Amino acid sequence: MRSSTRTLAVAALVAATLLIAVAYAAVLLTGATPGWAPWCYMLGTATTMLATIVLGAARGRGGVGRLAVPFAGIYLLLLAGFGAVLAMPPETGADAALWLGLPRRAAIVLYGVGVLPLFLLPIAYALTFDSMTLREQDMALVAEARRAREARAAGAGAAAGEAA
Repeated sequence: MRSSTRTLAVAALVAATLLIAVAYAAVLLTGATPGWAPWCYMLGTATTMLATIVLGAARGRGGVGRLAVPFAGIYLLLLAGFGAVLAMPPETGADAALWLGLPRRAAIVLYGVGVLPLFLLPIAYALTFDSMTLREQDMALVAEARRAREARAAGAGAAAGEAA
């Protein structure tokens, strides 16, 4: 049996949350930060972000369609951004390099992980709008459901008026 995209996204969300929990537990239980814990937290955070995006975009059993490519790109961007910050040596002092007015690590997180996906996602959605939004058949089903609901409401109102 084929798993739906939503099921896989929920499984990824649960696994990512467990990764974050393991990273926190390691720090709390040992009183120190093991070298693997930040990487575990980073992987969990990036996966949580991707799984949430996929859950919001998935349509039935059809998945995310053409959005899979931009989503994979955004996931790689998140992994690369967070990974670069973890791999960079610490910088302090007045002579630390600044990128767009921020220390390098802060600039990567703010611009690369925070702002850049805010531009990429709307572009991806705009390019796939026609294929990912409601089709004419879907609109007809919505209109039919509305008519059926209104008919039930009118019938219930008439029945309530007769009972009074």
